[in-house]
Amino acid sequence: MIPIRNKKKTLQATVDEMRNFALAYAEKYAPSKQQLKTYLLKKYLKVSVLNVKKKDVTNLIDIVLSDLEKNKFINDQFYSDSKAKSMIKRGSSINKIRNYLIGKGINSEFIKDTVNKIQDKNSDQDFFSAIKICKKKRIGPARIEDNRTLFYKKDISLLARNGFDFETSKKVMNIKKDDYLKIIKLL
Repeated sequence: MIPIRNKKKTLQATVDEMRNFALAYAEKYAPSKQQLKTYLLKKYLKVSVLNVKKKDVTNLIDIVLSDLEKNKFINDQFYSDSKAKSMIKRGSSINKIRNYLIGKGINSEFIKDTVNKIQDKNSDQDFFSAIKICKKKRIGPARIEDNRTLFYKKDISLLARNGFDFETSKKVMNIKKDDYLKIIKLL
């Protein structure tokens, strides 16, 4: 027999429970504020407790998120910087990083600040990221010289899909094999 639950949760119990869920999620995934808000909304709308309005749940979530932000458990500036660093190591373009952060609900000021930090460290970051993509995918200058002209359009389009502009892609595709090998040694 299934026990019937007639317990009414108090507001404080709900907030504490929500805070515990949020802390467990933040510990495991290190999310942005928007990701955590989405997770909690899904979690509490799935439960669908009677007599609870969506507006009340969102207000409780906002209270929990502001508390976590005040106690520095979630920080969108830190999230933005750390994701950008890891994406640069993988060879992502600045456009791809920007679009990723927008998709995660990061504030535009934080995104602009992160992009400026990247460009201050290395003014031609997209060029080096495109070189990393060429190495990883074995395209462009990483190809055998005989095949480079055959696959030129395919390689340019692959770089474009990774967020690189035409000028950067063209610059990378026109590098000589010797220069490419020197650059790879520096990276």
